[in-house]
Amino acid sequence: MSEPVENSVTGHRFLQHHFFTARQQYDSAKLGMWLFCVQEILFFSGLFMAYAAVRFFYPETMLAAHEFLSVPMGAINTVVLLTSSLTMALAVRSAQLNLQKNLKFHLVITILLACVFLVIKYFEYTHKIHAGMLPGKYYAGEGLAGSPWIFFGLYFLMTGVHGIHVIGGIVVMVWLLIRARRGDFGAEYYTPVENVGLYWHVVDVIWIFLFPLLYLVK
Repeated sequence: MSEPVENSVTGHRFLQHHFFTARQQYDSAKLGMWLFCVQEILFFSGLFMAYAAVRFFYPETMLAAHEFLSVPMGAINTVVLLTSSLTMALAVRSAQLNLQKNLKFHLVITILLACVFLVIKYFEYTHKIHAGMLPGKYYAGEGLAGSPWIFFGLYFLMTGVHGIHVIGGIVVMVWLLIRARRGDFGAEYYTPVENVGLYWHVVDVIWIFLFPLLYLVK
């Protein structure tokens, strides 16, 4: 990836007063985004440790309960998020090359794909709720021995928190789209697009781990 033109600009219109140069602002924003992403990974690492504990103490329940998850829906959502990661990367590149129409197009496609992910997840959740496959004392399902409410508690926790991150991604991408329509981004300034893209890739990577751990348990 080429160095942003903004790095050499000292009087750019988006340069904040507490920075001396746009290069300093760019580096600070990039560092802050990386630290935020590391924090998100650490947060999900705690959930993955909870998964490991449940898998260790309740292996039979884990193997049986995961059969009630829809592998096709999970696989489709995986393809949807991977595709959205590609379109987000294309949006970043379009901003770097000052391709305004392409930037807006790729942002719209990424937002739509994120919405498709949430719609599919809605249908998954609806099916679980109707079947009584709920966490803790709310579990009312049939046909599963052991402690399936523990598995479904973990399922709703991990996928629910991930879903909240997807919603957050949609919000910031809509913000990017509004600014892109005003012509705020281009070869001289694209830091927000690049940082949101980094966040979105982390959201995608987390799902790549969630899908096999929850849906493909063996």
